[in-house]
Amino acid sequence: QDFKELRALCLSQGLLFEDATFPAHISSIGPTLLPKEKLWQIQWKRPTELQRNPHLIMDGVSRFDIMQGEIGDCWMLAALGSLTLRKQFLENVLPKDQGFQDDYAGIFHFRFWQYGEWVDVVIDDRLPLLNGRYLSVHPRTSNEFWPSLLEKAYAKLRGSYQNLNGGYLSDALVDLTGGVQVQFSLKDPPPDLEEILKAADRSRCLMGCSTSGQAGRNIELRNGIVQGHAYTVTGAVKIPYKNGWKHIIRIWNPWGHGEWKGPWSDDSPQWDRVEPQYREALLRNKDDGEFW
Repeated sequence: QDFKELRALCLSQGLLFEDATFPAHISSIGPTLLPKEKLWQIQWKRPTELQRNPHLIMDGVSRFDIMQGEIGDCWMLAALGSLTLRKQFLENVLPKDQGFQDDYAGIFHFRFWQYGEWVDVVIDDRLPLLNGRYLSVHPRTSNEFWPSLLEKAYAKLRGSYQNLNGGYLSDALVDLTGGVQVQFSLKDPPPDLEEILKAADRSRCLMGCSTSGQAGRNIELRNGIVQGHAYTVTGAVKIPYKNGWKHIIRIWNPWGHGEWKGPWSDDSPQWDRVEPQYREALLRNKDDGEFW
């Protein structure tokens, strides 16, 4: 589908685009994502019906714009969180030639890397809601819609929203960048893992991590970590601590809340022993899903 041609056609006819190839229908959700009776209750609404003044992007793109919805696609959203930190990759995936202000015709497009080339995926902007709540990722700022629309395009690429329900973070990172992925097992890590992470952060790699366990069960351990869940690695630094140095790694939860409660967490006493200039630069003490 040619985005520019379709948009021009809709504008000339005064119509809002309706995508017949990924319709506002149960087939686009998938047959087993929800119980049957709930599937029939899904309503599809455009952002213009949900908000008086919707925007694709407000004040730039940030991982804190993303809050996971009912679909178990933390693996994709953790990759997306990483992508927001690297603007040069982001512009590839999220073309700038679209929005709700100029030439709005209910049509958007996003790009993903598939089998050695960038594929342009066109969608209409009708989003699935259940009892007035987003089935898909929901925006932290109520009128910013890039996460929900990008997720819809990825669902179309994969066949249905149901096909986003569980997956591998590494696959999503490749689909969003065309890069090559490397995995490290924390059961048997390389001896210089901290230095590898610090170098990767400096050279603008995208990074994520995940916990073992059954995805979709969402069992939160007493330490605040969720089993079978994917997270974004958003920083790796070495700071002076007591009489030596300490490597610490910053991680973000795509739920937008729910944090580690152990050493180096937001309220932990370790931060009292860190020089004020480091503490002020590194510590954001709020329940935003991000923690050291």
